[in-house]
Amino acid sequence: MRRAIAGALVALLLFALPPRTRAAGHDAEIDAAIHTILSGDDEDATRNAFANLRDWRDPGAVAPLIQLLFWTDEPAPIVAALEALTGAKNGEKFFDWMVWQQDHPEIRPYAGYSALIIELLAGLDINFNRFLRPEVPSEIRIEEIVWGGVKVNGIPPLDNPRMIAAEEAGYLNPDDRVFGVELNGDARAYPLRIMNWHEMANDVVGGVPVSLAYCTLCGAGVLFDGRVEGAPAAVTFASSGLLYRSNKLMFDRISESLWNQFTGRPVVGQLVGMNVQLKPLPLVIETWARWRAAHPTTKVLSLETGFTRDYGPGVAYKAYFASPNLAFPAGYTNHTRAPKSRVFGVRVPGGVKAWPMERFAGGAVIHDSVGLLDVVLIGDAASETVRAYEAGGHRFTAEGGALRADDGVWEIGEEGLRGPGGRSLARLAGNVAYWFAWNGYFGDTLAL
Repeated sequence: MRRAIAGALVALLLFALPPRTRAAGHDAEIDAAIHTILSGDDEDATRNAFANLRDWRDPGAVAPLIQLLFWTDEPAPIVAALEALTGAKNGEKFFDWMVWQQDHPEIRPYAGYSALIIELLAGLDINFNRFLRPEVPSEIRIEEIVWGGVKVNGIPPLDNPRMIAAEEAGYLNPDDRVFGVELNGDARAYPLRIMNWHEMANDVVGGVPVSLAYCTLCGAGVLFDGRVEGAPAAVTFASSGLLYRSNKLMFDRISESLWNQFTGRPVVGQLVGMNVQLKPLPLVIETWARWRAAHPTTKVLSLETGFTRDYGPGVAYKAYFASPNLAFPAGYTNHTRAPKSRVFGVRVPGGVKAWPMERFAGGAVIHDSVGLLDVVLIGDAASETVRAYEAGGHRFTAEGGALRADDGVWEIGEEGLRGPGGRSLARLAGNVAYWFAWNGYFGDTLAL
């Protein structure tokens, strides 16, 4: 269905394309051949176009041919051309060829490729032109950007969503999982059964503007501080409908640059190269029952979001979450773990590290280091609840539900550990994610 609709839109678009200028080398010829194949008006012309692409032996044709696999239901001639150009045999699936392309950054597309992608996407939604324009600065390969199947804002964000008191949230079950946040004494719960539909919440918690950016495809929710140096106001985000290595590309509403949700960096647009980095804030996944017990005055998302969705438990992305497979192409290096196995990762200045979720089975206290920082992690694999703190030279153990160190009992808090004599240790930002995403962006940084 998706490809049939997309093909119709592409066909309509091709009738309105402006005249093309001739480029040096094979660029113009490749561009013309690709558009001949896309139009599909003349079988002889299409066969000749494929033959020419093979005969030219120009690697600039590889990226557009891989892109054609996404849009076509007739992969055989495309695959034959790709095999002739690359010597690789990756079957007929767009997914496999895209992963191969991710592993071969030395193969660059022809000069007109970005214009081709812009035209194809504009046929689906003209608003994609807000992000992808000729010569737009980029720190990722444009040829790796993939349409996620929705238009711009097709997954609508929640902006300053209505929050209700815990006792009003009768729709939640005790074992429903929530993203839990507490800043400056203000506790908020964002149920995953709602966030699965929206993937972004722009809110103010404890006086701090924040964006809860949730990529369902890579299983990662990250809470970002909306205060960005140099920005005229708090930065808020929405979903572009585009993906990069199976991670959502969100966009900010000031510059309309595309950002990598996982890393919090702008990757396409005017902010690229300006040393902008979002600051992650502490966030936890917790069951509603345990979050409410620990935070009786918490506020929680209301079902009155302004959108009509089935917010029942386990509705959105049910098949994807249950499957071991990825829905969109993403290469990663360490295949000793299943791509969608869960890890908890911490990023601090000077280091990153992730721990397999099974390390927290039955509840666990883990001491480790990230970069030069000694850390302690307190977790529970069953609910995927993990919090990380600075260890401050202490050794902690869990005893009867309490956290004990050499100097006495410490209290676990959302903003830090509180110990005897008013001592405290800071909470560290961390998040749960699928292994393929963590490994793909941060390499082999798994704790042994």
